Amino acid sequence: MEKATFAAGCFWGVEAMFRAVPGVVSTRVGYTGGTLENPSYQDVCTDRTGHAEAVEVAYDPARVSYDVLLDVFWKGHDPTTLNRQGPDSGTQYRSAIFYHTSEQEAAARASRERLEKSGAYRWPIVTEIVPAKLFWEAEDYHQQYLEKRGMAHCR
Repeated sequence: MEKATFAAGCFWGVEAMFRAVPGVVSTRVGYTGGTLENPSYQDVCTDRTGHAEAVEVAYDPARVSYDVLLDVFWKGHDPTTLNRQGPDSGTQYRSAIFYHTSEQEAAARASRERLEKSGAYRWPIVTEIVPAKLFWEAEDYHQQYLEKRGMAHCR
């Protein structure tokens, strides 16, 4: 098993997107990239902790590659909006890839460069590519939020 961590707006929809990928074994939503230890949802929503709402993905690399996960990440949100996805705004909704290995970092940077050169977006990509930090699991009611409610996506 390997681990990947992504932030792409509200973690409910991002988690549902990755759970649908064959080879993804499990997901959990939480907070990472900030300074406060063991933050709550209310803490993160103040926009003062530095955390992003993120999804930690456990995957089987024999069944799905990190490059495929990167493709899902890029296609699942707008990487050109700074600290915003849809109606949600604040630093907790930023676009970020939190890499766990130097191989993940290289793959993430190469995929961002390919996407930037493709001309797919009118505006520059603002996605951060940064080392993974401590991941704080979100409250239980956030885990598989959409799935528990019989919803496929937020909108």
